[in-house]
Amino acid sequence: MEGLMDDQRRRAAAWFRDLRDRITDAFEALEDRGPGEAAPGRFQVTPTERAGDGGGGIMSVMRGGRVFEKVGVNWSEVHGTLAPRAQAAMAARGVPGMAEDPRFWASGISLVAHMQNPHAPAVHMNTRMFWTPGAWWFGGGTDLNPCIEYDRDTAHFHDTLRAACAPHGTDYYDRFKAWADEYFFIPHRGRARGVGGIFYDDLNSGDWQADFDFTCAVGAAFLPAFLPLAEAHMADPFTEGDREVQLIHRGLYAEYNLVYDRGTKFGLETGHNADAVLMSLPPLAKWT
Repeated sequence: MEGLMDDQRRRAAAWFRDLRDRITDAFEALEDRGPGEAAPGRFQVTPTERAGDGGGGIMSVMRGGRVFEKVGVNWSEVHGTLAPRAQAAMAARGVPGMAEDPRFWASGISLVAHMQNPHAPAVHMNTRMFWTPGAWWFGGGTDLNPCIEYDRDTAHFHDTLRAACAPHGTDYYDRFKAWADEYFFIPHRGRARGVGGIFYDDLNSGDWQADFDFTCAVGAAFLPAFLPLAEAHMADPFTEGDREVQLIHRGLYAEYNLVYDRGTKFGLETGHNADAVLMSLPPLAKWT
């Protein structure tokens, strides 16, 4: 399998990097159109390296822009040997051969945006491919996290995802929406962190091209799903009370990412750059 997957791994990594470039370009263009007289925000781009075996990526973070208070768009391609704890977790999930051979390769894009305006929703998106000597799979998704909810925004976001899923599986949207509702739930708060989206993992139908095409469709749907919402609300007037609601909701988001998020746990356990792994955390947050 390893030799046969070389081309597929190169194609997946290249797609994720190209998607990263398109999104950062679109976000900087939105900053140019943003309200106010301050200079438009720009991404600070930093190469990252994985400790130990190999690989790395690109960490792109923008802070204090006209539209985005903090946004990170990271791309990575890493490989090596899983630490015993991560190897055991993979073996427990039923990954073939993981108990005997802990080698892995992974590539993906990860994005979290926290907005200046409380009426503009925060958002998360990631897609990835994972390979071990015994298996490969895709995973990812996106979810909308408004602190002030607008039904029309939620409808637009979900309608865009539904349209992206439809050509790839008649049940994909319903299945992966339900998975997101479960995955992005915060048990200790008894509530979801936002208004949902889609989430999937361990996707291996046996047809690599079909699963890759679907993952590409999820990534390509992100800008049409989110950008109109950010642009619609970036100049909305807001009060100190709105800002307070935003900061408290960010505390909820931080709790989820530090306690439950799979990507955070995996990144830290496998020695990836900690700043890149934790770029999802908001710049400011409050707890009551």
